[in-house]
Amino acid sequence: MKKVTLLTLLLIVALSYSQKKKNGTVYLEHPALDAVDQMQQAWMAGDAEKVATYLADDFKSYYGSNVNKDRKGQDREGFLKQVKSITENLSYVSLKPSEGAFPDAIEYKDGDTWVQTWDHMKAIHDKTGVKLDMPFHRLYKLDDKGKISVLINYYENRMFWEIGRSYSDRENGTIYNHHDNINSVRRMMGAFENADFETAYSYFDDDCRFNTLELPDGETMSLDEIKERNKKMWEAYEFNSIDVVGYPDYLEYDLRDGRVVQSWWKFRLTRKSDGKKFIVPAMYTHDFNEDGKIVGSNAYVSTKVLDAK
Repeated sequence: MKKVTLLTLLLIVALSYSQKKKNGTVYLEHPALDAVDQMQQAWMAGDAEKVATYLADDFKSYYGSNVNKDRKGQDREGFLKQVKSITENLSYVSLKPSEGAFPDAIEYKDGDTWVQTWDHMKAIHDKTGVKLDMPFHRLYKLDDKGKISVLINYYENRMFWEIGRSYSDRENGTIYNHHDNINSVRRMMGAFENADFETAYSYFDDDCRFNTLELPDGETMSLDEIKERNKKMWEAYEFNSIDVVGYPDYLEYDLRDGRVVQSWWKFRLTRKSDGKKFIVPAMYTHDFNEDGKIVGSNAYVSTKVLDAK
């Protein structure tokens, strides 16, 4: 039985090796890599004349994730016009290899030479301020003269959509200065001022998540964790007053049906241990569900002022 098992394993290994078939050679150094790098640097600099020297007459550029079956690609002239727009529309442009990545040149057995790059692009769009910060993968096919005949781009398109949308004013909902969700926030703050915790916490959904400036990025706290933290605060400080600054806004967004109250406050506290008084400014955003419960709380407040002696 052992002999049969061993023979079977040897056959599997032999078959796996026999299925391999070399179709070309991958190069770390190659004239095609130099040509592509020089073209890309000229492209980032908006130097259309220099870019043109690297392109074949029948050059075509494609967006690799385009699912349009009738796509025709962008010709040489169109691509060079786009190159000129780089410096006309973008600032702080950079294109560097992604961390840990490097380009490859591949010579296939059929004679085709391709270069594949993995870069990261950064820029700020001048008119809209939209930030481009994204991976940028490209495939280049070079002809027998060393000219680039095909360019296939793969990149995140949403930032470019945002640029297009930002050219015109668009409404995204309604702002209210009086609304029942605003009333809920004011009643909730009033309950906290009077240490009526049962009423204060009744405005929050059981699954509400809490975030503050003092939490590590990406971390939130549960309602039970907030209750424990607040208990310690009320044990250490007397809350003399919680006063609204200006007036709260309720934003009812069209996008994703957002419901947000943003409000500004001053907490007037007395430290029980020594009677020292503090004024702590705070800004909150409270996300509401359709039932009028708070499902998300973001506190923009620093308690460092309370460390004063």
